[in-house]
Amino acid sequence: MMALAWRRQQDSASRAHKLGRAMANNRDNVGGTVGIIVAHPDDETLWAGGLLLSHPTWRLQIATVCRGGDADRAPRFRQVLSTLHAQGEMADLDDGPAQEPLDDELLQQTIRALTRHQDSYDLLITHGPRGEYTRHLRHQEVHRAVLALWRAGDLRARQLWCFAYDDAAGQAYPQARADADLRLSLPPELWERKYQIIRAIYGFSAESWEAQTTPTTEAFWVISAPDDPRFGRNEDEP
Repeated sequence: MMALAWRRQQDSASRAHKLGRAMANNRDNVGGTVGIIVAHPDDETLWAGGLLLSHPTWRLQIATVCRGGDADRAPRFRQVLSTLHAQGEMADLDDGPAQEPLDDELLQQTIRALTRHQDSYDLLITHGPRGEYTRHLRHQEVHRAVLALWRAGDLRARQLWCFAYDDAAGQAYPQARADADLRLSLPPELWERKYQIIRAIYGFSAESWEAQTTPTTEAFWVISAPDDPRFGRNEDEP
């Protein structure tokens, strides 16, 4: 057991080292194309806003599968795209409070349509396998759909990163997972810029769940190869 734990620590350290180099390359690569596929407008900011704000040279494309017809959220999302110097697309799949499961094929077709103008990405980012908190089905469904499309070659990307947060089964605000492949501690001024997107553009009050949640550390699982055994094969994934 001790040997297995040591091996996992070594594997994690190796991934973190490679990720550091990958991030440095992307930061300096003006032509780097990064795609974010999320369930809702604001997910891109809550879970990865610091990362996105700190890489202004990325060619950034953000797609949301819900709320395209929302008269309040849709125009706010457009403002966020301008702030992040990003392009974006929105769909309007069901996001009602009942959270009825979406049809897998419909969701995958929607994601294909949202990303139709981009042949491939240097980096693709989406939700984690269990979502970021307990429990939003749309986050989990988007994760599964993006992973399936990437593995099938319908979404082409050199790397896939997934948000890595946990809320202690609903007992706390979501926090960056300690065992994530990559953790980014945001400097105060960067976190403030991210927080202001949540408050001033998306319009959430200081007492809202979103404002209270806004993480000061961002975290990601990194899937460098489609056959990564940790993801999409069973119920024990992170």
